[in-house]
Amino acid sequence: MGSICVFCGSSSGTGSRYVDAATALGEHLARAGVRVVYGGAHVGTMGVLADAALAAGGEVVGIIPEGMVEREIAHTGLTELHVVADMHERKALMSERADAFIALPGGAGTLEELFEVWTWAQLGLHAKPIGLLDIDGFYQPLRVMTDHMVDEGFLRPSHRDTLLFDTDPARLLRGLAEHQLPRVDKWAG
Repeated sequence: MGSICVFCGSSSGTGSRYVDAATALGEHLARAGVRVVYGGAHVGTMGVLADAALAAGGEVVGIIPEGMVEREIAHTGLTELHVVADMHERKALMSERADAFIALPGGAGTLEELFEVWTWAQLGLHAKPIGLLDIDGFYQPLRVMTDHMVDEGFLRPSHRDTLLFDTDPARLLRGLAEHQLPRVDKWAG
């Protein structure tokens, strides 16, 4: 995998565990020779991820909307920084530049980005693997919810299984490299 898009927060969360996870993931991706594509900010776990990857000798591509440059404090020390018109263009370019996706713990924006690429995979718009770095059980409620969606007939098990959950960055990266999205002729019903 040449590039992985990482969805993460403009906040750091509580305690040090999320900062530590962003640092470990950034370092691991850089050492594995994987380019990081992310939201382009210098704050929160976004900035921590970028700084860790850069410090470990990695390439980091940031993509940030014009309206967020000052609010999220655009990271000016990246390998590449793309300032785009809006959030839609941001997500489209992040997806285009990535071979896979990883979601770190984050807020509504992180979930929105994750759900969009997950939906795109379900619709067959891409066949890129999607992983969640599950720090201290952060994503376990989502895992329970996806099981509930299957049980209630709103989601196929094969679509639930497109999301890979792991607590370890190295294992998650290996899982993404080996994961094949299911081919489903009919995506709903």
